[in-house]
Amino acid sequence: MPIIAGVDIGNSTTEICLARLEAGRANEYLASSVVKTTGIKGTAANVPGIVIALEEALQKAGLSLQQLSEIRINEATPVIGDLAMETITETIITESTMIGHNPSTPGGIGLGAGVTAAYSDLDRAAAGEKILCVIPQGIDFEDAARTLNQAAERGIDIQGAIVRQDDAVLIVNRLKRRIPVVDEVTLIEKVPLGMLAAIEVAEAGQTVKTLSNPYGIATVFGLSAEETKLVVPIARALIGNRSAVVVKTPQGDVKARSIPAGFITITGQRGKTDIDVEAGAVKIMEAVERVQPVLDVQGEPGTNVNGMLERVRQVMSELTVQPLAEMKIQDVLAVDTFVPLQVQGGLAGEFALENAVALAAMVKTSRLPMQQIADLLTERLKVKVVIAGVEANMAIRGALTTPGTDKPLAILDMGGGSTDAAVITKDEQVFAIHLAGAGDMVTMLINSELGLNDFDLAEDIKKYPLAKVESLYHVRLEDGTVQFYDQHLPSEVFARVVILKEDGMLPIPAEHPLDKIRHVRREAKKRVFVTNSLRSLARVAPTGNIRHIEFVVMVGGSALDFEIADMVTDALAEYGIVCGRGNIRGLEGPRNAVATGLVLSYQRKEV
Repeated sequence: MPIIAGVDIGNSTTEICLARLEAGRANEYLASSVVKTTGIKGTAANVPGIVIALEEALQKAGLSLQQLSEIRINEATPVIGDLAMETITETIITESTMIGHNPSTPGGIGLGAGVTAAYSDLDRAAAGEKILCVIPQGIDFEDAARTLNQAAERGIDIQGAIVRQDDAVLIVNRLKRRIPVVDEVTLIEKVPLGMLAAIEVAEAGQTVKTLSNPYGIATVFGLSAEETKLVVPIARALIGNRSAVVVKTPQGDVKARSIPAGFITITGQRGKTDIDVEAGAVKIMEAVERVQPVLDVQGEPGTNVNGMLERVRQVMSELTVQPLAEMKIQDVLAVDTFVPLQVQGGLAGEFALENAVALAAMVKTSRLPMQQIADLLTERLKVKVVIAGVEANMAIRGALTTPGTDKPLAILDMGGGSTDAAVITKDEQVFAIHLAGAGDMVTMLINSELGLNDFDLAEDIKKYPLAKVESLYHVRLEDGTVQFYDQHLPSEVFARVVILKEDGMLPIPAEHPLDKIRHVRREAKKRVFVTNSLRSLARVAPTGNIRHIEFVVMVGGSALDFEIADMVTDALAEYGIVCGRGNIRGLEGPRNAVATGLVLSYQRKEV
């Protein structure tokens, strides 16, 4: 009665299935475990995580290493995701021509236009002159409001104010005439004085209309058609803002500097094609499908995309100790996204969303790194270690332990770095595909589009639902329902968008509203998981037509997600496919499919 350990090395987790096998009798599944994968999947750095997971499973089963007959590991293909920018249009503003940030509480409402004047020079302004007052650091809000009221009483037409401190609402509340006020301008000393300027503040929940429109700016400043072309980058950078200031200086230079992403050359079994990254994700993926299966992908020398692809090769070459020339990229997934870029020349850390293309690249390595893992495990544990088979083939054997399933069957194995699909026919023929892009890419998109610069926070946003704390005793969930609490909530979460984790609420430090965060999260999942599910199933369908697949079982860590499985199910319903989460061995849910399949592969050969 051999005791076998199936070890599934994934991008995010390493899973174990421990079973006692005996010919002619039902398998006795002893224990399972899951731990975080150490290092990049498919490298020698995986060994410590495998050992920890094995020890945990053996402890649960009350066994020792010496009782293990064999350890069976999967052939793990590593996947690395990175961002390659598409035609990033960097807005360059010289001579401090623009301010366009979004303080959380600007004051007043409306549009004002006039000449910028220092707070200390208000008493020199002439009656009837239209003024935008620039109020520096250290001026008390009551003094500022009093001075503005006195200037207005002398006949000066105060059109608005630009303030260094967070005082906009306090100042406006004390004015006799309501004017737009933008505050929190960190580099206020760089605001040019004596120049024509416009300021706009929208109502709460609204965005600026005039200064985010190039023709609106042209109207305010009396620009010619040629000058209007130059202010397009300014207008674009102000789209979505609640407040904005534009200052016109004679020496001001506004231009959009294009940073080309370059083209990629995709070599496949059906030919070779070049595609410019500027064409976008849809065109890139069409090119991939024309030549697939992909043999390698190269980037244009000296460009952004080439740097990204070569970095992926370099990392994998170093980790697997294989020559750089042997590192071939066997699949890419391209997704259109947005990246917040700082506007060069802004005065308050302004950002503008620019187009980008996210690329997940999968490097094909030889069997050598897996053999290194097997050799290291054998040496350390003194147990026979076998590389048993390809992930997708193992996953489909594990998926067949789900109650209510039978051949023919297709599986979607959705992990951290790759999406695998496989089909097993009635006569036990297996067709499998291994594609780049899964949970890690979704996290990367969320991190990028929300400008978080915090991968762990983006991972939490991906995995858990959201809520808005509306009082210390209730929250509004993202589906609109309200949840009340007997005890008051921590004060630090009040009025914040929070992530609802198992161990409590985690406030999101960014100022994005709940609806935007939810939209970014859901769209990232659709663009990665739904796209990859459809293209992987189309590749493995025996006839090449996805409609000829009847049943699909979803397995892998990402199938546990609270909304991904529903998204994929909805997408496949259009093709008349029955789809649902797996329940491996009737108790593991969608996890442990590959590990279970590895155990079963031993039984087929040996028992």
